[in-house]
Amino acid sequence: MEELNLGKKLQAIRTSKKISVRKLAAITNLTASMISQIENGAVNPSIPTLRTISSALETPIYYFFKDEDNASVVVTQSTRMVLGNKQEPSVVYELLTPDTRGEIEFCMMVIPPKAYSCREPKGHFGEEVAFFYSGEEVQLEIDGDSYTLHHEDSIRIPGGAMHRWYNPTDETVQVIFAVSPPSF
Repeated sequence: MEELNLGKKLQAIRTSKKISVRKLAAITNLTASMISQIENGAVNPSIPTLRTISSALETPIYYFFKDEDNASVVVTQSTRMVLGNKQEPSVVYELLTPDTRGEIEFCMMVIPPKAYSCREPKGHFGEEVAFFYSGEEVQLEIDGDSYTLHHEDSIRIPGGAMHRWYNPTDETVQVIFAVSPPSF
């Protein structure tokens, strides 16, 4: 798995904007200790935490996934960029494209049993198309409407639509999705 160096990127952005750890903690409602642990690589932030930090720093979330030196066009299972920790019961996102510099973003979301993708529905600028890759059933809420997808179903999510996923089953599920333009 490729090292993202999220902490180093966070620290570089924070210091370039002349924001102290304590000030960033106050803006994001995180503890200064948590921010320090992320910057030191002791903790991987969740997607919602990274979104909160990127918003506070007025930096697109995809910056944390950028690798200017990555010239490869092939992404293997061992070289995928991953956000989240597979050993913890949280949603994991794997970037299936070499980077986020193109016109489209291709990702896989892994949702553990009885888990939501986020606490509250969220929207993003780009249009999204999702393919339910593995598992028997997954639920999707879009702007208050509920949809149940079964193995190998797909769905289009309009740009700006407030949505979140839920895995009601006792097995981990995988959803592959493409977003244009990239939103991570």
